[in-house]
Amino acid sequence: MDNLFWRIDWYGIFTPTTSLLELVVRGTIMYFVLFGLLRFVLKRQAGGIGMTDVLVIVLLAEVAGNGFVAAYTSVVEGTVLIVTILFWSYMLTWVAQRFPAVERLLTPPTLVLIENGKMLRKNMRAELVTTQELMAQLREKGIEDYAQVKRACMEADGMISVIKMEAWLRIKRSW
Repeated sequence: MDNLFWRIDWYGIFTPTTSLLELVVRGTIMYFVLFGLLRFVLKRQAGGIGMTDVLVIVLLAEVAGNGFVAAYTSVVEGTVLIVTILFWSYMLTWVAQRFPAVERLLTPPTLVLIENGKMLRKNMRAELVTTQELMAQLREKGIEDYAQVKRACMEADGMISVIKMEAWLRIKRSW
């Protein structure tokens, strides 16, 4: 049993073979490349993450892996990459919370899909939302006919918020 323990290359596990600064730079570049692709190229899907989104993310992770570092073998290198990615994720959230202009850049705007009981097909096409997907989201909220909807919006996270006609009238009367 002791022979197995001492056969482990402890030096190799904890000694980086790549410059730690290079790892941080590579991690930063790849983080922003992936962020840009996911934010500006991929479209939101009604109701959250769909099957194709998961597939794209998995494939991007696989393809991008070598961009982070050609081949790392130490725990330190993996840790530096993980810390770099988490750092940028936290920093973008922190900056977006404090600066509205940055938040507008990083977060997709709310998009109106139904206005006064009418589907806005141009907006639906922009986010690749089908009538069937929109109707499924409405049924989940207890609405059978889109004519009952004062306004339905796709939020930044892909979820659809809905204001019913009668709810709108109650709000308007309370003013």
